[in-house]
Amino acid sequence: MEAFTQWLKAVDDAVWGVPLIVLIISCGVWLTMRTRFVQVRHLGKALRFMVKNEDEGHGEVTSFGALCTALSATIGTGNIVGVASAICAGGPGALFWMEVAAFFGMATKYAEGLLAIKYRSVAEDGHVLGGPFYYIERGMGERRCLGISNWKWLARLFAVFGTLAGLLGIGTITQINGITTAAQNFFDPNKNGLLFVLAKGTANETGITYTTVIAGLLVTLCAALVIIGGIKRIAKVSEVIVPFMAVLYVLCGLLILICNVDAIPGAFYQIVVGAFAPKAVAGGIVGVTVKTAIQLGVARGVFSNEAGLGSAPIAAAAARTKDPVRQGLVTMTGTFIDTIIVCTMTGLSIVISGAWQPELGLEGAEVTMYAFQNCLPFPAQVGSFLLMICLVFFAFTTILGWDYYSERCIEYLTNGKMSVVKAFRWLYITAVFVGPYLTVKAVWTIADIFNALMAVPNIIALLALSGVIAHETRGRFAGR
Repeated sequence: MEAFTQWLKAVDDAVWGVPLIVLIISCGVWLTMRTRFVQVRHLGKALRFMVKNEDEGHGEVTSFGALCTALSATIGTGNIVGVASAICAGGPGALFWMEVAAFFGMATKYAEGLLAIKYRSVAEDGHVLGGPFYYIERGMGERRCLGISNWKWLARLFAVFGTLAGLLGIGTITQINGITTAAQNFFDPNKNGLLFVLAKGTANETGITYTTVIAGLLVTLCAALVIIGGIKRIAKVSEVIVPFMAVLYVLCGLLILICNVDAIPGAFYQIVVGAFAPKAVAGGIVGVTVKTAIQLGVARGVFSNEAGLGSAPIAAAAARTKDPVRQGLVTMTGTFIDTIIVCTMTGLSIVISGAWQPELGLEGAEVTMYAFQNCLPFPAQVGSFLLMICLVFFAFTTILGWDYYSERCIEYLTNGKMSVVKAFRWLYITAVFVGPYLTVKAVWTIADIFNALMAVPNIIALLALSGVIAHETRGRFAGR
């Protein structure tokens, strides 16, 4: 197992190296310029559109429903466990680079939402399929990018990586692992109810308790009941849970900041200085460098808000709308809510509490739980319970959202064979079932790898179609 973990780490370092980080950030910067800072100039309009659905247009769900489906997939363990792991390994400066990636990622998300509507496929029965595979195949094909008219191979490559990302990484294993860890830390932190041991006698030895097994079974059952119902049931559940869980978590974060207002300037100092001189504030972390802070900040930021991955446009394509730019603006708000608001709350709480310090020996959800226990004006048990509830809801809805993404990828790969899609649902549910029994480190590394592989074809398409994005944006806002 140790050799496998080391191999995964080597692959992760290779795919999340400097070239991909530069590609993701450069894409966001380029699209920001081509759209004339759409994430700044039209953020207010985007937030209004977010809660105001269109009366006309094709689609299976409302614009708000599509956004909630996308948010259900993005607001997950990345906001709690991902931020924590980035700061623990890269120091407080990792949060700075996460925010930088999110700012430019808003323009990326806008472009993804716009292209999703422009190039989607709408069947006579109202069934919609769209996302990167269609704007790669149709958009790049119609424009004969690099003189090539057939880009279907790249579209299929994205769909393969998207399926694997949902099945083996961001959609299943990381989420259920986060839920069961949170339940374990709350109900049985000392592991008194030990059931059996995995990898006994090795460095990866893990004790599995009754709490882990019960929590895993309950989540698997609930996920199965929703997933079998398809996109409309997923959207309905997301429209209820996503706003509730986001408001609850933000209120907890605000309460932490209010109760520790004197510590906020010091936290910002650590974040900014740590972004450019990590050792000045994170000397206890062995090997931390600016490169480490940037790499982890961008990687975890992309994991959290998915800007550039190409996942959100799959949900955006199902929106009931006829205006690509409008849906692009709505899609853009996902990154604003997910990273600029939610991840910032988490990061500040962790830095203020000192939960990231290596001498504490905390990992994953334990880091954020420590911050909630020590910074909220409640008994530690109450803070643990609130975080557990937030994490459970966050991760559960991400499981639902990524099932939808993976199904659409399978549908594209099989030319609409719904029998294969339905069979895949059970495979996906099985992955959720086994997720609690894998190690946290291996789980996150696998998720990072598939995120990177997804991002490459999508970013190539966004750069190739940046002229279309700029043209649509100028036409929509001309004279305004």
